[in-house]
Amino acid sequence: MDPEVAVPVRHRSQAWCWCMCLGLGLMLAGIVVGGAYLYRYFVFQEGEVFFCGVDYREEDYMPRYRTLKENIRILPDSDVELISVPVPEFADGDPADIVHDFHIRLTAYLDLVLNKCYVIPLNTSVVMPPRNFLELIINIKAGTYLPQSYLIHEQMIVTDRIENVDQLGFFISRLCRGKDTFKLQRREFPDGIQKREAAECHKIRHFENNFVVETTICEQ
Repeated sequence: MDPEVAVPVRHRSQAWCWCMCLGLGLMLAGIVVGGAYLYRYFVFQEGEVFFCGVDYREEDYMPRYRTLKENIRILPDSDVELISVPVPEFADGDPADIVHDFHIRLTAYLDLVLNKCYVIPLNTSVVMPPRNFLELIINIKAGTYLPQSYLIHEQMIVTDRIENVDQLGFFISRLCRGKDTFKLQRREFPDGIQKREAAECHKIRHFENNFVVETTICEQ
């Protein structure tokens, strides 16, 4: 994990996992020990689509928890993860559709507020490969997962416009077709310091690993 983007764990706290299969109507719960933020994971499965969520505190001193939910479809044979983030319960990010395509090594974010697509090289230090991510979800369902409770911040800068989305592979081109589509460049900060920008920025919170990622996309 790059030190520039990770907020390290400072203290230990409890965490737990809720899992449910809609077809069977069964709920499994497990209590485990995690890190600095308090997480509750839950997974609902209907066919090939999983509904997953996590309750988390951004800081130890915050009394309230925030909930991040996702619809996840994993296609191991295609090496692709399809993630849909609905409107957050708190004003801490935009709803979005996300494609992680390990075959062509690209990630695409469709910000549903802006109706714009953003494409960047896949960050394998943040995004689990599809088979590993599927195994993680299965472990959450089984109540055996031990969460690693830390929050990742990453900031992206919008660069060039992409005129032809057909070159981006089947899944990303399907996501971005008919949308204004742009390249992103990751902004790195020394010593893990995130500087505030005066530029217009939008945030998307999502998870495709055992931690939550806040992706901030800023216009230059």
